[in-house]
Amino acid sequence: MSFMPKAEIKEEIEVADARVYELGYLLVPTITDENIGAVYTNLKDLIQDFGGAIIIDEMPKMTPLNYSMLKVVSNIRNKFNNAYFGWIKFEMDTEKVLELKKKLDLDPNLIRFLIIKTVRENTIATKRFVGRDTYRKRPAYTKREGAVPVEINKEEIDKEIDALAAV
Repeated sequence: MSFMPKAEIKEEIEVADARVYELGYLLVPTITDENIGAVYTNLKDLIQDFGGAIIIDEMPKMTPLNYSMLKVVSNIRNKFNNAYFGWIKFEMDTEKVLELKKKLDLDPNLIRFLIIKTVRENTIATKRFVGRDTYRKRPAYTKREGAVPVEINKEEIDKEIDALAAV
């Protein structure tokens, strides 16, 4: 029977408690193009301050929103139709994620954000090539050889429907 030093045991526990998360966020469109890089860097620094390790990320890009979103900043209700959308995939201790969420809730630059558990592997769907053959029409329905057409009796069908509806 072998014993592990306490330091190694603690290190294994910390690795086991770390999970992979993804932060998707919308930033207010009032941030200037010159300052968007600084806000983006601050988000990444905040994750690292809580002990997170960034795996992959994407710089926020301006995008139209499908519906208007409201954000109250300094007791003023702001309505946004556009926002900067970005995401960061990171690994962090599960206990620290709640602290990160509380800090992000206070950020006036964020309209909304979402933190989800995910996997380390790349899950971004790639575009597939769609050739001309993909959109070919299906051949018209053809009768099988030897098939006999059946006449439809509307009265019998109505009786069966009524019987089924009564059940």
